[in-house]
Amino acid sequence: MAPTYKIYVVGGAVRDALMGLSVKDRDYVVVGATPEQMKAAGFIAVGKDFPVFLHPTTHEEYALARTERKTAPGYTGFAFHAAPDVTLEQDLQRRDLTINAIAQDIDGTLIDPCGGQADIKNKVFRHVSLAFAEDPVRILRLARFAARFTDFSVAPQTATLMHQMVESGEVDALVSERVWQEIARGLMEARPSRMFAVLRECGALKRLMPELDGLLDQVIDTQSHASAVAAEKIMSEIDGAAHLEASLPIRFSVITYHLANEQLAIDLCQRLKLPNDVKELAILAARECVAVHAAAEMSADAIVKLLERCDAFRKSDRFADLLKLHELIHQTSNKNKLPSIELLLASLTSAKAINAGQIAAAVAIDHPQNPTHHIAAAVHAARVSAVQTLLDRR
Repeated sequence: MAPTYKIYVVGGAVRDALMGLSVKDRDYVVVGATPEQMKAAGFIAVGKDFPVFLHPTTHEEYALARTERKTAPGYTGFAFHAAPDVTLEQDLQRRDLTINAIAQDIDGTLIDPCGGQADIKNKVFRHVSLAFAEDPVRILRLARFAARFTDFSVAPQTATLMHQMVESGEVDALVSERVWQEIARGLMEARPSRMFAVLRECGALKRLMPELDGLLDQVIDTQSHASAVAAEKIMSEIDGAAHLEASLPIRFSVITYHLANEQLAIDLCQRLKLPNDVKELAILAARECVAVHAAAEMSADAIVKLLERCDAFRKSDRFADLLKLHELIHQTSNKNKLPSIELLLASLTSAKAINAGQIAAAVAIDHPQNPTHHIAAAVHAARVSAVQTLLDRR
């Protein structure tokens, strides 16, 4: 007997196809089915909060049509109802934006009860219903979409609704991991600056990343940063990192570089609970932003101390990323290369060429009672000598 339920492609796959973009992943909604029917057809149940199944062959996700109602603050405070009598239109009504609320039948017919096709044509982000306000993650998602679809604008009614969500405290219920997940995805899009602009316009950036919001509120001119840096320049550098296809740690570290304050960078990283690779480079960028630029004027001893502070001898890849960050920021407003970059790379190579093991063995013989301090001093001195030789040749 043929199945009584119907399957539709929904969401991003339909949207991207209509926009002429490549479709990477497809999501499906199943109307008129029970969990038992899905399992009998070979689908594998994976959903915890509501029935989601993996196709036995393709492993694509198939979700039963469902409705939802708000039960508590935050993005987890929902009760879901999935049953055979839930219609496709009801399922689409619970989605965030009209451009994501279009379904496609197996024969190619589009079901678009919310006007998503018109909004794609007019390049507008518009909420489907007032239920948008019940889930603060939707603010983050819309901001991320703005970074991807760079010629779309936010509908005025949606912008107002987002501002009201922030004012009501709904955004404050977001957990750090979820915030970072969306911020990280937005940073890897074509124009990350648009994500921050959307968050800033509705007031969410001040709640989620107050350090960045404060940075954009004013022109920086402190002792730790010799030149004034406008907010527009910071955003253009973030977009520049995206244009150069820089890694996620480098893209995020553009922000902390301009904070130029190690403690502010630490606070931001801790609040967002960043992964170690992003956090380490971000804090390093804030702490050493001036020193790296000034390296060309430093003594051999100061250069080696900078390399040691950055743990460049053990984590040379991370140090290379720090230099890439500085070069990227420098080249945003200067065509010439930053002199300190080449010098620091050459200094690291020269300093790493010394035989630290041989030095340690010799010092341990001369100072058997307390060799650690003496070894560190001797290795440092050898590194300084190697870098001085390099400087003398320049």
